[in-house]
Amino acid sequence: MGTLINSEYKDDSSCFHCGLPVPRGATWSVRIADAERAMCCPGCEAVARTIVDSGLSDYYLNRDGYSANGGTASLVPDELRLYDTQEALQQFASRSDDPDCRDAVLCVEGIRCAACVWMIERRLSTVAGIVSYNLNVVTGKLHLRWKESVAKPSAILTAIREVGYLAYPFDAAVHGQQLQREGKTLFRQLFIAGLSMMQVMMYAVPVYVATDGTLEADMEALMRWASLLLTIPAVVYSAQPFFRGAWRNLKNRMLGMDVPVALGIGAAFIGSVVATVTDKGDVYFDSVTMFIFLLLCSRYLEFIARRKASSALDTLQNALPASASRIAGYPQDRHEEVVPAARLAEGDVLIVKPGEAIPADCVVIEGRSEIDLSLLSGESKPQSRGPGDEIEGGAVNATQALVVRVTRVAVDSTLSRLLKLIESAGQAKPTLSVWADKVATWFVATLLLFAIAVFCTWQWVNPTHAWPIAIAVLVVSCPCALSLATPSALAAATDRLLRQGVLVLQSHVLETLHRTTHIVFDKTGTLTTGTPSVRDVRVLGASSRVECLRIAAALEAGSAHPLAHALIEAANRETSGLIGSVAIVTSDVDSVAGKGIEAIIDGHRYRVGSASFVEELSGQASAAVQASQFTAVYLGGEQGWLARFELADRIRDDAADVIRHFQALGKQVILLSGDEQEVTSAVARELGIVGAHGQCLPAEKLAFVQRLQEQGNIVAMVGDGINDAAVLRAADVSFAMGSGAALAQTHADAVLLHGRLDAVADAMRAATQTMAVTRQNLAWASLYNLVAIPAAAVGLLNPWLSGIGMSLSSAVVVINALRLRRIPKAAPKAGHLPVQEALLPPIVRNA
Repeated sequence: MGTLINSEYKDDSSCFHCGLPVPRGATWSVRIADAERAMCCPGCEAVARTIVDSGLSDYYLNRDGYSANGGTASLVPDELRLYDTQEALQQFASRSDDPDCRDAVLCVEGIRCAACVWMIERRLSTVAGIVSYNLNVVTGKLHLRWKESVAKPSAILTAIREVGYLAYPFDAAVHGQQLQREGKTLFRQLFIAGLSMMQVMMYAVPVYVATDGTLEADMEALMRWASLLLTIPAVVYSAQPFFRGAWRNLKNRMLGMDVPVALGIGAAFIGSVVATVTDKGDVYFDSVTMFIFLLLCSRYLEFIARRKASSALDTLQNALPASASRIAGYPQDRHEEVVPAARLAEGDVLIVKPGEAIPADCVVIEGRSEIDLSLLSGESKPQSRGPGDEIEGGAVNATQALVVRVTRVAVDSTLSRLLKLIESAGQAKPTLSVWADKVATWFVATLLLFAIAVFCTWQWVNPTHAWPIAIAVLVVSCPCALSLATPSALAAATDRLLRQGVLVLQSHVLETLHRTTHIVFDKTGTLTTGTPSVRDVRVLGASSRVECLRIAAALEAGSAHPLAHALIEAANRETSGLIGSVAIVTSDVDSVAGKGIEAIIDGHRYRVGSASFVEELSGQASAAVQASQFTAVYLGGEQGWLARFELADRIRDDAADVIRHFQALGKQVILLSGDEQEVTSAVARELGIVGAHGQCLPAEKLAFVQRLQEQGNIVAMVGDGINDAAVLRAADVSFAMGSGAALAQTHADAVLLHGRLDAVADAMRAATQTMAVTRQNLAWASLYNLVAIPAAAVGLLNPWLSGIGMSLSSAVVVINALRLRRIPKAAPKAGHLPVQEALLPPIVRNA
């Protein structure tokens, strides 16, 4: 059977998957049975790749023919059911919090506007078992959650195809290739439309100029026929997207923005053809070609804007390695084999060469190398990793080859969880966007009724003007600008924030943030780094400050306690690294749990630790010695007390600037902390915060924020995302400090990817600018329609001027929104890089 089927499917002119003809110039293909097999569309390519990656290639060897329906466009039931297998599900769908539910991201082609989204979502609402769905008009990604016991992926894909759209599991590489093909097709349509427009205008201008009757009738008729022939390519080829979109809308009883466009093009062309054939009336071939060209210009500009709006996310997606080098018989056999990263299993042994990305979370078995973790944590300095050390998936091996063992498969790796979190970002629709979608939908219906009324009125007043004026009304009032006003601005702003290190997870962040009245900060891990540092050294004996630090660091040299690390760091800082480079001999070291460390240095016995522990060696301590508002570590010897080290959580370098920024905006800044009130007040005084509340349990933080909200305040909460889940979720808008695996557990509305607190200030600036641009776009779209529609209705605008006006209105909206992608330059701040130089890691920063 296998040989027979292989010979049957050798024809490269038909799709190896579905049997339909392969379009001329198509480049879709999948390697099956050691040969590249041609595919007719990206849907077939995605299905075939999933079949092969799932180890189900025997399907092609054992089938005895194509499905009777043929093609992914007609949804072959037998082939789509392969998506329902557990092997295929594991490739593109993950388990959700509910064990009976699956989450997946699908790529949907052909989306143009809110009407497309509305049609697809309305159809999905009728599929039993679907829990939630959201289609992003900017990225074309559909986020789905369904009950596995009720709904099947094949049923979901079938439902989407039934309304005329091609859907397949999202794959970054396939999606990128499809976008390239879509861009090339759109450019070709634009080129043909532009060429037709220029040629038609050459024949139209003499007719417009010869108003004195000098142009002979035969010559005018010849020019009309020539214009007709030159307009046909623009209408038949270049205008395809508009006619297809309008047909989908009408077939699904939905009025989208393509409906008035298609009606305008069709009416003008048909009317011109009738006038040419009968030699009576005016022709509008120049208007038709110009309208198609200008509208395609607007659409091409919009396409570029969408590509740019998702550029940072695409870069992250492409950072995941597609394959890995697995050592089959380690340690006896060192034979390497290249396998898809998606097929790695826990316990597999891999070799990762310099420059390669780690395909899954691993532990090092052999070798030592510098690891670039910038993609995950934003840390630009490579970290050394050796045997026994763990490495997160997505990190890059910088110097030497490593042999590693997989501890978590690629789908569960740190970077994969980060990408899933990113994929969920922006699923919900902002209030402004929902409002604009509803207005645009009703606007189209009202427009069509208004165009009919205008046509009837002019038919009664002056029949010769009825047709062109009705066409002008249809063309000029296409609601492209209104539909693009909000999503284009939000997409551009979200892309900018991601490149600044702010991952926006919820749609309302930008709308809510600029209206906040109170900014509430957690202390530990938020305003502070979460690690102790020496704030002050009080010398209590005859020894110098440097000598006390030297002795304390020598005593703590073998300790892993955070306070010990702080003392050693302070000693190295004060002695310019002398402690780390010169060995200090200690003997009789004795560590007492919970108290401190005792040892002999240079023949003298010393202790470092709590006051009571040092007191046993150094004698009774005075009240002045023990008085401190910070965590205190004491040093003493046989000769008496030597020093008190005051340690506190180190305040972030940018915390003071961020606090001043919000205070300058008139926001009330509040500090909530679970630490002692004295410590909390000390941090607040240093940062200039008036309201500081210490000793707050998580429940008390939640109650505090809820009281503010009950008083009518809009509260933004900034926390570390670990112990503040409840209050982060309750706040009107919330930010979590996060990196790596901690990102996946956050309950905040946005995540500061690199732990830079000034990213919150960046988000506030972006929110203010976004709302301003959105209001400008909506105001422009509304003003344009209020002026242009009446002007067209009374005959002041002819069809080609209407086309210019409509296209320019859409272009203005998109170009205005793209301004939000520009990251504003900031002056360098003391101690760290300018904002624009410390945003995302290089792999994302260069997107």
